[in-house]
This record gives sequence, C-alpha cells and structure tokens, in this order.
Amino acid sequence: MENLTKHWQSMSLNAREGEELGLADELSSKNYTMVAKFLTKRALNVEAVSKTFSPLWRSVKGFEVRRLNDPVLLFTFEKKEEVERIMSNAPWSFDKHLVVLQWYDKEVFLRGLEFDKLSIWVQIHDIPIRFMNKVVAKKLCAVVGTVCQEINEGEMDGGNFLRMKVTIDINKPLCRERRISLSHSEQSWVSFKYERLPNICDWCGCLNHVDRDCDLWIESEGNLTKENQEYGVWIHAAPFVKGRHTVFKVPGFYAERKIPTKTGCRGAWGESAGSAER
Repeated sequence: MENLTKHWQSMSLNAREGEELGLADELSSKNYTMVAKFLTKRALNVEAVSKTFSPLWRSVKGFEVRRLNDPVLLFTFEKKEEVERIMSNAPWSFDKHLVVLQWYDKEVFLRGLEFDKLSIWVQIHDIPIRFMNKVVAKKLCAVVGTVCQEINEGEMDGGNFLRMKVTIDINKPLCRERRISLSHSEQSWVSFKYERLPNICDWCGCLNHVDRDCDLWIESEGNLTKENQEYGVWIHAAPFVKGRHTVFKVPGFYAERKIPTKTGCRGAWGESAGSAER
C-alpha cells in the first residue's frame, strides 16, 4: 500500500482524481474484528473453520469470516464483549495447529500485523510449599514471558501447583523449568507446563512450526532420533478444572461460634443441637 501511495503521488492527477474524499469515523463499520493466523501449511477450508469454532465461541448473533490469504482469516462480530471473551480464552487451535489471534485496529494495515505473541496459562510445579504465593509465581514466570497483571486469585491455585497467564513469543522455545536457590545455598528446580497447548516442535520447543519443518531436523537429514528431542508430551498440562476448591479457609474456633443463627442451632456438634460425648 505504501508503494502504491508513492506511485500515485508521483503522477499528475486531473481535477477529478485530485478531489479528496474525507472518510469520517461515522462512515466506518460498527462491527468488531479480530484477525486469525492459522499456523499450518494446509489450505484452509473456511466452512470447516466456521463449523469448528461456532459451537466453541457461541456467538449470540453469529459472525462473519473473510479470507485474506490462505493462513489468515478475519472474524467479524457485532458485540465487542464476544471478541474480548474469545481473546481471553486463548489459545485456540484448529486441526491441532495453533491459531494466533489479534484485535484488528482499523487504522493499521493488515500486512503490518505481527502474529508472534500468544497468551497462555502456565502451570508452575514443584514450588516449595512456603513459597506458593502470587509474588513468587510472577517472579518465576518472568523468564517465560510477560505476566498478566490482572489475575483472579481463585484462578491461580491448582492445589499442588500455581497458575499464571503469560504472553509468550511463539518464535522462542518454551521455558521448561527454572532453577531456584533456597536457604543455605540449596538449589532446586521448578517446572513449567502449558495448558491447551497445540502441536509444538519437539526438537526446539517453538510454536511457530512442527517437527518436520524444524531447522534442526532438516539439517540432520533425518538422522535425529526421539532421544534427541528436548520436548515431549510432559510439557502439556492436564486440563485445569475451574471452580474446584483445592484450599478451604477455616475460621477461628471462637469466631465461628459468634456467628448468629436463625434457629439458635449451632450446627451438628453445637450445644443447641445436642451434646456430644466427651
């Protein structure tokens, strides 16, 4: 588009061609659009893509799909909230291949978009119990990518692990673990696992290509074996069940007894409910 603009500027325009038309904001469409790049070399079937995501996204009034080029599609919705919900629930995949989503800012040319960032939930395992808190989790995930600052405390705790939402660079290898040092110079490791992770390259750990397209595999001329792979299924986290209580807060004994009741009954073992054997 820039080259085309320079081309027109270098030409002599007649009176009609030189008459400028101002495009006011009210003339633009009022819909909300996101751009999706499908990281696959297969030709995209737009109908198959639509049928796959329709039951997952559950748009109230549906959406429109426009093909830009083979790996890139535009999805247009009537409600901003629906796009925000879809974006917040990333990552998405199609045919086990990653789909990278971006808001489409209509002031930016589509070819200027860079599909290199992805927000994903990261599970942090093997943290010593006394350090299982939000501050430590953020510090640990700093090597993974940019940590999301607005995370609900209820979404962090997985029982024996913590979770953080992190924006990562898909062109860089996934972080597998991080070394930590404890008191008395004792060293240990924490491990990272990634939720809803699609196909990745098990040779180098990048998300932007699969095994057979990796430079390591190509340069080896097929001589690498499974033992040479730096990644495997263990990097994929088990699904996180939201809403499952893993930690219960028990009030102090006397604080609980001060809670007023409608019937005067204190509970199964309260004095008003009958005395237990001592």
